[in-house]
Amino acid sequence: MAAKCTDYCRYCLLGSSGKLLLLVLLSKTDVDLPDCTLLCPTCDEQVKQRAIPQGIRAHCPRCGSRVYDQPYCDNNTLLALTLTALVLFFPANLLPIVEIDVVGNIRATTIFGGAIAVIEQGYSLVGLAVLITGVIAPLLLLCSVLVQLLLLRSNRHPQLLRWLLLRHSLLRKLSMVEIYLISYLVSMFKLSDFASLTFGWGSGALLLLFVMMFYVQYEYNPKLMWQRYEQQ
Repeated sequence: MAAKCTDYCRYCLLGSSGKLLLLVLLSKTDVDLPDCTLLCPTCDEQVKQRAIPQGIRAHCPRCGSRVYDQPYCDNNTLLALTLTALVLFFPANLLPIVEIDVVGNIRATTIFGGAIAVIEQGYSLVGLAVLITGVIAPLLLLCSVLVQLLLLRSNRHPQLLRWLLLRHSLLRKLSMVEIYLISYLVSMFKLSDFASLTFGWGSGALLLLFVMMFYVQYEYNPKLMWQRYEQQ
């Protein structure tokens, strides 16, 4: 007999086959979170949001799609990740990422310098796209998350916090460090056929920056940030 989600279900984890993998029943003291009825993004099923442990995802009892989850880290951990990413941002963009030796002609390049060089060669649109998506947007995204966390800790300037929350989605879409990293690796693979390459400290910093930004965006929960804003 297939298991069904009942009114006493606190949360359930559904596998890809649709079978119930984990079911935890509510105790008599457990209560729903106030004003937290959500719609499944896939089938529009109404799901009552309830408290779940960290690292657990709540799935729709009808279709099995993820509805909400509890982040693995708290605000302090997210703050530490954001500060680490900001520290790595400057060496990743200002230190040489690679040194190219073509028949004795040695040139070193950085991400910021590469974008400026493309603009100077007449490809303004491409250079601006690289500059915005690879340098400006990631920096603004990290600064925005940092300011949001500090405002939540201090319980000050709610209007500024709301303004930053409204524009977080745009900054996240414009930030494309992973695309730039993939393009960089492909370019290095093609250049290795006719040039001698020496990877600089900027390459390591860029790789670590990509990892840190991935975790910052993974742990950042917009719904939770809005809930904390409303509780101020």
